[in-house]
Amino acid sequence: MDRYICRICGYVYDPAKGDPDSGIEPGTPFEALPPDWVCPVCGASKDQFEKE
Repeated sequence: MDRYICRICGYVYDPAKGDPDSGIEPGTPFEALPPDWVCPVCGASKDQFEKE
């Protein structure tokens, strides 16, 4: 699974870790994140992320 990096703050979404604070289970690919998911660090939307 690919990791994605926030172009605003540099946060890396790692599917192996997920985003437990937002209820995203480990193993969830970036493409499967809900459309309203935002960067947990800066609040940027998914379209501000690019494949690492």
